[in-house]
Amino acid sequence: MNNNRWTNRPDGSNWGDFGPDDQLGRLNLLTAEKVRQGIAEVNEGMTFCLSMPLDYPKGVALAQGRYPPQLKATERDGLPIFNLPLAVRNPNHREIVSDDVATLTLQYSTHWDALSHVGYKFDVFGNGKPEHVYYNGFRANEDVVGPLNYATAETPTEQSGPYGAFTLDIANLAKKPIQGRAILIDIAHHFGTDRRLITGADVKSIIQADKIVVKEGDIVAFRTGWTEYLMEAGEESNIDSLNKIGGMLDGRDTELLDWITHSGIAAICADNYAVEALPSRDADTSDCALPLHEHCLFKLGIPLGELWALGELAKWLRQANRSAFLLTAPPLYLPHAVGSPVNPVATV
Repeated sequence: MNNNRWTNRPDGSNWGDFGPDDQLGRLNLLTAEKVRQGIAEVNEGMTFCLSMPLDYPKGVALAQGRYPPQLKATERDGLPIFNLPLAVRNPNHREIVSDDVATLTLQYSTHWDALSHVGYKFDVFGNGKPEHVYYNGFRANEDVVGPLNYATAETPTEQSGPYGAFTLDIANLAKKPIQGRAILIDIAHHFGTDRRLITGADVKSIIQADKIVVKEGDIVAFRTGWTEYLMEAGEESNIDSLNKIGGMLDGRDTELLDWITHSGIAAICADNYAVEALPSRDADTSDCALPLHEHCLFKLGIPLGELWALGELAKWLRQANRSAFLLTAPPLYLPHAVGSPVNPVATV
């Protein structure tokens, strides 16, 4: 395929399959039929919140630069608008008013990663000159713009704004929006909550044991028990203890990556940080630190959801001998952002 962004696409990618300017990737498979399939999974009318409180994981430094939300009162005429009597302006009025503002790190707690979250250095024209690009060949510093141009990492240069993801941003996921049939793959139930790498063979064994039917366009949720431990430990949790919890997807396992490709799933979410094991196996000797992110965000256009709360839903599904549910999980409609908090709802 020829366009002005690439003539050489990554091996195993679907660049161009949904059109030369596609920004949705495999979310194109979330069709009206997928919504109907999700609704068909609703029998009880029960709902489950799949988000942690947005002030979790508390003080745990999972990623540098990601901080808990900061709440404060808005102000007017120098007065904080919190329990503010309107009588200060008109003695005839009896109301009191509260209003607040939040400063959010968009990927601190339960969230979606947009396709602009992770790109790679890749030779898009096959001319021996790799460039910094994202899914479908969209360019760093042109389509996704930040304060510094790292095209030459040794000498980054300042660049003028505006800044943000002007393609592949989180608003695409909001406009879609994300809703459809989802399935839960319960790693913690089958393999326990001790740290181990989960391979494609492991995932297939769970699917077989639980008689899970995976359909094209499904959203897959992986439960490892990680968020449940985090919520229970609260401020007592620390990196050392969290690094011992949960079966984490092995992003270098080719059988797992092949399963993701050929299953036709539209999105992946998990209850852990990064979805895949981090650091990944052989991270120090590989040219890719986040192999599952490369496969999903960069090659296939599969959004990733992190730090979801799946414990209560998993318990109910197990008792009901089910694995499928309706998932409604649009992110905030925030143009130009590369990630967003989400309050996912599972309906059964």
